[in-house]
Amino acid sequence: MAAVILRRLSAVIALVIAASVLWVGGVSSPAMADPDEGGSKTLADALESAAKGQADAIQKLNASKKRQAQLQNTVKTSQASAKQLESQVGVIVNRTYRLGRTSTMSLLLNSTSPDAFLERAQQIDMLAQMDGKILQQYRTDLSDAKAAKAAADREVVEQQKQVVALTKKKREAELALGSVGGGAAGGFVSVNSPLAQPAPRNSDGSWPKESCTVDDPTSTGCITPRTLHAMQQAKADGFTHYVACFRHQDSGEHPKGRACDFAAHSTGFLDVAATGADKTYGNNLAAYFIKNADRLGVMYVIWYRQIWMPGSGWKAYSPQGGPSVVHTNHVHLSML
Repeated sequence: MAAVILRRLSAVIALVIAASVLWVGGVSSPAMADPDEGGSKTLADALESAAKGQADAIQKLNASKKRQAQLQNTVKTSQASAKQLESQVGVIVNRTYRLGRTSTMSLLLNSTSPDAFLERAQQIDMLAQMDGKILQQYRTDLSDAKAAKAAADREVVEQQKQVVALTKKKREAELALGSVGGGAAGGFVSVNSPLAQPAPRNSDGSWPKESCTVDDPTSTGCITPRTLHAMQQAKADGFTHYVACFRHQDSGEHPKGRACDFAAHSTGFLDVAATGADKTYGNNLAAYFIKNADRLGVMYVIWYRQIWMPGSGWKAYSPQGGPSVVHTNHVHLSML
């Protein structure tokens, strides 16, 4: 009898263990399975080129505008300084015209005593030094104003160049997206999105070149420092659902460590379009990355059949495929 009870108990334990394994597998497998985002290598490369080109042109355009503003301020400051010196320069010119070198020497020779001679000599020397400083400062101000004006004019040319480059890259994006939508879209934007801590930039405002050098906390692969920073900032601001970044594939940003997929559902990438709270979560996350795109170094974002690029804004994105392909179960983030 005891043996029968022991066999039955063992069978029950085995069933419980088996059920537990199936239950755990049912929860974890969606989270562990990377989404198949579909799309061709040609499309992925075109989107990368267009988005990166837009971001680069915008950065250079903004940097040029900043330099132009500084140069224009230099022009104003130098011209104002020269204007203030004009009356003093006029006095020097008039005195030189009236007295000349001979008359100045006569003032010294006509001194009534050696002491008076030395005193007049010192006065004339001090006056000459003062005149020299005023005239030199006046020349410097005029020269600085002229050089700054020329440099500001060159910045205008640079801005025109970057506007042309941005327009070209926006057109490339339209052509690339033509087969998968590409039309205007409402997008996901929220003024209430938190502000992320900015990622480090170069002194000229550009982004440092980064490679896949840091461990990816979501896989056994690697990601760039800027990608890690963006993921950490999103988590710190309350976006704590499942994330997957590095993965091996033939194209796109994931194998370069410059992309992450943020699941709309808390446990992972479910094979259904997000609805309700999950949809709201995705909307808010997409809006968060857009608001902080310039602070984090975002190249493009894809969510719920729409794609955002720095110069194009939100555009329709509807390739043929399931929830992962049209990105209705996860927010895709690609970084510069």
